[in-house]
Amino acid sequence: MPDSIANIGNLNKKITTSQVLWLLVGAIVGMSLWLSKSKEFGWLRKYPRDWQIDVTGWINAFMKWFLALKIQITSEITIGSKDIFRTISDVLSYPMELTQAFLQWLPWPAAIALLVVLAYAARGRNLAIFTICATLYMVLIGYWSESMNTLSLVFLSVPLAVSIGLFLGIWAYKSPRVDRIVQPVLDLMQTVPTFAYLIPILLLFGFGPVVGLIASAIYAVPPMVRNVILGLQRVPHEVVESAIMSGTTKRQLLWWVKIPSALPTIMIGVNQTVMAALSMVIIAALIGSSADIGWEVLSTMRKAAFGESLLSGIVIALIAMIFDRISRGFTEQQKLLHVRSDSFWKRHRLLIIAIFSALLLTLLAQLSPVMKEFPMEWSSQRWLADQLNGALNWVISNYHVTLDNIKNFALFFFLLPLRVGLETAIRPHAWGFELTPVISAGYASAAVIITILAGRTWGWKVAVTSSLLAIILYFGVSKIPWPAFILVVSLISFQVGGWRILLLALLGLMFIASTGMWVFAMKSVYLCAAAVTTSFALGGSIGVWAAHNDKVSNFVRPINDTLQTMPLFVLLIPVLMFFQIGEFTAYLAIIMYAVVPAIRYTEHGLRHVPREIVEAGQAVGCTRSQLLWKVKLPLAIPEIMLGLNQTIMFGLAMLVIAALVGTKGLGQQIYLALNAGNTGKGLVAGFGIALIAIISDRIIQSWSSRKKAALGLE
Repeated sequence: MPDSIANIGNLNKKITTSQVLWLLVGAIVGMSLWLSKSKEFGWLRKYPRDWQIDVTGWINAFMKWFLALKIQITSEITIGSKDIFRTISDVLSYPMELTQAFLQWLPWPAAIALLVVLAYAARGRNLAIFTICATLYMVLIGYWSESMNTLSLVFLSVPLAVSIGLFLGIWAYKSPRVDRIVQPVLDLMQTVPTFAYLIPILLLFGFGPVVGLIASAIYAVPPMVRNVILGLQRVPHEVVESAIMSGTTKRQLLWWVKIPSALPTIMIGVNQTVMAALSMVIIAALIGSSADIGWEVLSTMRKAAFGESLLSGIVIALIAMIFDRISRGFTEQQKLLHVRSDSFWKRHRLLIIAIFSALLLTLLAQLSPVMKEFPMEWSSQRWLADQLNGALNWVISNYHVTLDNIKNFALFFFLLPLRVGLETAIRPHAWGFELTPVISAGYASAAVIITILAGRTWGWKVAVTSSLLAIILYFGVSKIPWPAFILVVSLISFQVGGWRILLLALLGLMFIASTGMWVFAMKSVYLCAAAVTTSFALGGSIGVWAAHNDKVSNFVRPINDTLQTMPLFVLLIPVLMFFQIGEFTAYLAIIMYAVVPAIRYTEHGLRHVPREIVEAGQAVGCTRSQLLWKVKLPLAIPEIMLGLNQTIMFGLAMLVIAALVGTKGLGQQIYLALNAGNTGKGLVAGFGIALIAIISDRIIQSWSSRKKAALGLE
């Protein structure tokens, strides 16, 4: 008897609190799945309408009140709130029109000369050559005028976003209270789809190019704020103490010491601000801009003109690449941090050359009409577009059966089971057999065996993951009871990040459920999960290959640049032409956009494993396979997980665009709200996507931080 008691005591010691919690949650999940099949407990599967909170109505009521608000200035003068915003729009229209007029007046050779000299100053000859080729492409393809109109949007939205970001970043750095308010606001600004907050912007500012400018500035502010805060926080203490001992005032300490020291990080923020502003050019075309590249992409996409849309989309990608390389070049050089004692000519020779070249070419353009405006009849746009359209049509006409087979296979054997579960997806016409009780029992037995083997081999956490995946695959994401889903995510949040992450996950998911968006959210989660899983597996494999092969890395890098800078709408066109409207098309479009961070972060993590650790592994006789799986991948896990984080963010960002091709989720709700001018519905659906993104981000970041600490990398 004493031995039995001792054995029971040892068993109790082995069972941890986490395991007990998961056993309890497992029992609750199983019970909720069983009960949800009955009509009495149908509320487990669909959140009851009577329990919903009318947040949509509250937001719409507030917007109606705000738009009708009148402010009494004097006894005779009354100003409406809408009038104030329309005045701001009118004021911003003047610099925008002037910038457009100047860029249109400047001859294309002069503009190219200025950009080439700027590129040479940033990164030397290679970037200058790339800039020449990229800008000549814009000229020869016949999109120079549209490119200049797009640049006018960037030239105004970026300084506006940088100024606001610098002010907010400094304020948040100085005040912890402001920082606690600013950080969640930035999270929302970066994760709420742009289409969701376009509705109130349109109601306040009206339609027109200036509205695109305002929307671009709002979208581009967050990266600037974050980098200003980060840069100021990383200023070395000894630099600050030295400045204080020298007698600097608080203002001098900030502007003469801290900001110059933080300038490299701040410049990264400027770089990201430029890229964010460029990514908004299509959105700007939707709300009033015209005669720019965004409008060309949008109008040709509506006509399903793949060739023309691709050619114009490449222009946006090239502009993004040019400004990305230039801003990164100046950031790496940190020119502004060095005091130079060279002569005036040596310090400013590139600026003088640029101005002189631009003036000379402008004068020559007055004598040559070709230099003033490139003739459209010389453009190769029509020929190239016809070739691209012909190639696309040839593929469709010759391989339509193969394309249909690929789509049907993915739908019937992957996407559909994940959404509605194997119990619904398995049918004779699709799988070739019926899901009988015997087969269901076999599936359950196989799942139990795999779970036990996974637990014995890799531990109980892998066993829990295996069992959850088996449940999701059998019942489908859309059929998982909402209390069970919230409970599982909340427990994961608590174990990974503690009470704060638990509270965020619980409140965020309850917000989605209580506002009536749960069904749409699960459809979005299912599609995003499918695309992210594929993107991460594919991107991780390519990243591993690129990390060990420089030729592969050099080949993949420009493809990544193109996919990341190409307008999201353009990515839809080829898959739409090949596979028509539907979930599979949306699935592929998301993969094309979300695969990039998986490739980049995996390669970066593996290439930056400390060399001495790799050499130590080689010294003890590790094979290449062992070196990869036992040494490099474990040490690169934090970077790889950051890649997973960004893959999820990219996938969620693409969900709204994917809604254009037939998906029924939160993205579709945003479009319906935009068409109906329903601010409340659009914002609630947008907040739903943002909350899913933020919860995923916090869970992965917390796990990554713990892993770094365990590996001694913090």
